[in-house]
Amino acid sequence: MKRVIAVANQKGGVGKTTTAVNLAAALACFDRSVLLIDLDPQGNASTHVGIANTNSTATSWDWFEGAITLPDLVKRVPPGMDVIPSNSDLTAVEVRLLNADDRVLRLRNLLNAQNTYDYVIVDCPPTLNVLTVNALMAASDVLIPMQCEYFALEGLTALLRTIGAVREKGNPDLNIDGIIRTMYDPRNKLTRAVSRQLFDHFQSRVYRTVIPRNIRVAEAPSYGQPVNLYDRRSRGAVAHLALAQEMLRRHEQAEEKHG
Repeated sequence: MKRVIAVANQKGGVGKTTTAVNLAAALACFDRSVLLIDLDPQGNASTHVGIANTNSTATSWDWFEGAITLPDLVKRVPPGMDVIPSNSDLTAVEVRLLNADDRVLRLRNLLNAQNTYDYVIVDCPPTLNVLTVNALMAASDVLIPMQCEYFALEGLTALLRTIGAVREKGNPDLNIDGIIRTMYDPRNKLTRAVSRQLFDHFQSRVYRTVIPRNIRVAEAPSYGQPVNLYDRRSRGAVAHLALAQEMLRRHEQAEEKHG
C-alpha cells in the first residue's frame, strides 16, 4: 500500500523538517522507495540533503505549474531516496493557487497521476496556508512531530482542528499516523509530564520511539546529509532508524488487520 505522509505541525521549531528528512532517509535504508517533497518555501529540507538553491534547479514550483513531470524533476540523493526540492519561488504558487479551481487539490492530482513510491514524505510549511492544505488533502496519513512543552500542546490542538476540517472538505480517510516526540530530554520534569498527557489522550497513536536532543542531528544539515549518513552511530541516527522500523511494523500490522 502506497502511503503519502504529511509531516505537519502549525507550531514552528518542533523538528518538523528534521523529522521529515531523517525519517525519509531511514525508510530508504529499509529498502523502501521513498520520495521526499519539500513543500516549504524556505527550502530547508532541500538544503538538509545537499541540494543547492540555484536558478537552474527545477523545483516543486515547476511541478505545480505543469512545466515538468515528476520523473524529470526528482533528484536522487544518498541513501537512495528521491527529492523534489523547493525554494522561495514556491511562495508564488501560494498566490497562483488562491484563484485556481484545483487550489487545494493540485498536489493530490499530481501524485495520483505520477506516484510510484512506497512512501511519499511531505515536509509541510510551519503555518496553515494553501500549501499545507494541499499536503493534507493529498495525504493518506499525518505524522505530527512535537516537543513535550506546554505551548506545543496548544499547537497540537490547532492542528487537530485543521485535520478535522480537511476530513470534512474532501479527504475523509485522512489518518493521524502518530505523534513523534522530538528533542526529548527525559531529565526534564515538564517533558515527562507532557509525555504522560499525550499517552493519556492519544494512547497508541504516540510513537514509543523518541528523538533525543542530539548534537549530531543539529550538525547534519550543515553538511548536506541526513544524520544516518553524517554519523550513523549517533543517538539521533539510531533513533530515526528505530522510528522507521516502528512505523513499518505499524503499517504492516494495519494492512494485515484490514486484509
